[in-house]
Amino acid sequence: MSLKSIDTASEKNVAVIEFDIAKDVFDATVTKIFRSKASNITVPGFRKGKAPRNIIEKMYGKGMFYEDALEELMPAAVDDAIKESKIEAVSKPEVDLKSLDENGVILTAKVFVKPEAEIKNYKGLEATKTIITVSEDDINKEVEKIQKRNARSVEITDRSAQIGDNVKIDFDGFIDGEAFEGGDGRDYNLKLGSGQFIPGFEEQIAGKNIGEDFDVNVTFPKDYHDEKYSDKEAVFKVKLNEIRFEELPELDDEFAQDVSEFNTLDEYKADLKAKMEKTRANQAETALEEQLVDGLIANLEVDIPEVMIADETNNQLQDYAYRMQSQGIDMDLYFKYTGMTVENLKAQFKETAERQVKTRLALEKIVQLENIEASEEDVDKEYDKICETYKMEKDDAKSKVDADLLKKDITVRKAVEFIKENANITTVEKTSEEYAKEHEHDHHHHDHDGHDHHHDGDFDGFDDDDEDTDETDE
Repeated sequence: MSLKSIDTASEKNVAVIEFDIAKDVFDATVTKIFRSKASNITVPGFRKGKAPRNIIEKMYGKGMFYEDALEELMPAAVDDAIKESKIEAVSKPEVDLKSLDENGVILTAKVFVKPEAEIKNYKGLEATKTIITVSEDDINKEVEKIQKRNARSVEITDRSAQIGDNVKIDFDGFIDGEAFEGGDGRDYNLKLGSGQFIPGFEEQIAGKNIGEDFDVNVTFPKDYHDEKYSDKEAVFKVKLNEIRFEELPELDDEFAQDVSEFNTLDEYKADLKAKMEKTRANQAETALEEQLVDGLIANLEVDIPEVMIADETNNQLQDYAYRMQSQGIDMDLYFKYTGMTVENLKAQFKETAERQVKTRLALEKIVQLENIEASEEDVDKEYDKICETYKMEKDDAKSKVDADLLKKDITVRKAVEFIKENANITTVEKTSEEYAKEHEHDHHHHDHDGHDHHHDGDFDGFDDDDEDTDETDE
């Protein structure tokens, strides 16, 4: 393969590369294909597979194996041409055959190239880092969650049902003396006080004993989801079959020993506190980086080829499908039951994809402007991380993950650190309650789920190594 010309002038962010495949290489490949296929060719007057090549070519045309030869040689030739041209392609090449004659093969590959970005300002960005403090109350709530998870279900036989119990009931509902659809159940599990049934229903079971038959009188609410029952009075004939109670374990040292590696409740709580503080510090750091990236994007001027956003949208869609499948959710069934389509999902991902592309372009520009580099030691450490995460040998990691892509990811991450070091950051502390109050109407958040796509060099600027505690997101 040799490069003939590169045209970057005729269309914005597009390069057309012209290159050739040497005649001797092409001829040798045609000969090889002829040899592998000749035994299956029948020519009148010759035994199968015994006709000379010039006779076959006369009969079928000289170019009968050209297409196969091109198919075999083209992928590597296109790759080499793009490498040699030193352009940074951001799309799959669109290849055209320009000529094929006695002099060899000339091809063109059209690709979108990485657009030139300009950043007006990336030093001195303003941002606020909000650290959510961990209070005694936060720790107690966490302990209560774990206490509930370790509750023991005890069968009650010596008292009547109470609010808070789990009961099993048979019931048959009647409106105006007529049984109605969906108004009956057998051995139905109901937690009294959960509000699962019509208002007043659960309260009338409280005080009843196992084996007792009784009527429950209720009125369907005005705003009941099925209008035909709205505001109607109903009688349910109910039988109480079983009463169970969730018995919570005592919060003492023994509990700590059961649920953790600690000997005392105090040590266990101290460990929970440390983990929550670490998680919240990581969350504060990620949120700070989000703010800085928003500031960066606001100062970015770039004309992005649509194909870059489309490719990133597809990446995010594939990641989403992969995550769903790893949770055992089949995408076809998901689409069927949610009414969602691939196009709807793509539309949802498009905004984050565009932000992702802009983030990457902005950070790569800073790498260039500040001459940020990745050392061999940095790369080596990154391979170690990959080996640990994916449980593979170093040589295996090196063959699967391109060192240049890795270097790029590292420099981009260093650019995030550079912005942070040069920003004006105000740090504030808030309690969980204060934070929740401020954000009760704010469900909007960017989805940085912390996975580095090392395989395709796609890094979203953040390194989440949160240690996962049982704490729910604030």
